[in-house]
Amino acid sequence: MAPDNSENGIEYEPIGVIHTPYDSLEGMPIQPTGARGTRGTVVLDEEYADGLADLEGFSHCYLLYHFHGSDGDARTTVEPFLNASERGLFSTRAPRRPNAIGLSVVRIESVDGSTLKVRDVDVLDGTPLLDIKPFVPAFDVPSEVEAGWIDEADEDPERRRSDDRFL
Repeated sequence: MAPDNSENGIEYEPIGVIHTPYDSLEGMPIQPTGARGTRGTVVLDEEYADGLADLEGFSHCYLLYHFHGSDGDARTTVEPFLNASERGLFSTRAPRRPNAIGLSVVRIESVDGSTLKVRDVDVLDGTPLLDIKPFVPAFDVPSEVEAGWIDEADEDPERRRSDDRFL
């Protein structure tokens, strides 16, 4: 179903569901680097199954999804998981956002019909999927990058787990 771009706002319909071993927000990895090896299954609605054609030739893809476990009560500053200081919301990956849209880069294991098997998934079980895009290093990896305050973060993102600050 196509999105409704009416005068009242933009609406999106999920195209599938992401299944993972994480049934609670508390204690989940905060990024895919902390979920190395974790398997998940993305099940698309049948009408979108043909859209998975040729994706298996890529090693990774982006999953764009709705943060269904977040109440959406976004503040413009937050205390991110990796730092004890307040930071501007848009310099973080905090799950409470004005539009509850999440993004993860996952490793593709296989494609079978309307099912995509992935690894390194850091998403809550039952998460509504909005879109899938292939990860293309030539497009997605700039030659020179800086990671702002995260370069000096207090904690290691691979070991850090979520707590109750965004519940």
